[in-house]
Amino acid sequence: MANTPSIIVFDVNETLSDMSPMGERFADAGAPAYLAKQWFASLLRDGFALAATGDSAGFAAVGIELLTPLLDAAGVADPGQAAQRLASSVADLPLHPDVVDGVRSLRDAGHSLVTLTNGSAKVAEKLFTAAGILDAFEKLLSVEDAPAWKPHPASYRYAAEACGKRPEEMLLVAVHPWDIHGAARAGLRTAWVSRDGSPYPRYFTAPDITITSLDQLVGALA
Repeated sequence: MANTPSIIVFDVNETLSDMSPMGERFADAGAPAYLAKQWFASLLRDGFALAATGDSAGFAAVGIELLTPLLDAAGVADPGQAAQRLASSVADLPLHPDVVDGVRSLRDAGHSLVTLTNGSAKVAEKLFTAAGILDAFEKLLSVEDAPAWKPHPASYRYAAEACGKRPEEMLLVAVHPWDIHGAARAGLRTAWVSRDGSPYPRYFTAPDITITSLDQLVGALA
């Protein structure tokens, strides 16, 4: 890629972390496994709604408040406590198999790496520490310190300011097309990780780079 970006910015939830074990965790708690995906989609929806109105709230707080009535309706005993336990368990998820080698190859190639997550920076820290790649990241940024959740433009501007860079000097890496679109509209370059082979939505701004696994990114940038 011409004009290699100064900073590579990673989304965390689903882009780096593997959310698939959440279904089994919901089932172990006595709820349908499919409720895990419904909960996460609802969590993003409400975060986006807050961002659209210029408001914000913590990822965990929104997640627990949404999850409690869902678990109650599913007949889970002590839904409030179960909601807290399940919501906090996102910090114990595994990373996708391509992440560790992909991150290390990028760092070894001299790229500066940071995160920008709608979740907590502490969750990212725990995930990366368990995987042995915490030292590959220069900053763990979260929208908890930004005016709004991604994909609001203010979230990407916050990341640029925190890194002392212009948006066009940064490359966002994400599995979510909505995140790619938001970053592109904010002036960042983008790399979409298409792990499941789904077509990219034509109504969103197309990514600059498309890869199917993170370990392909170092070659695409070279």
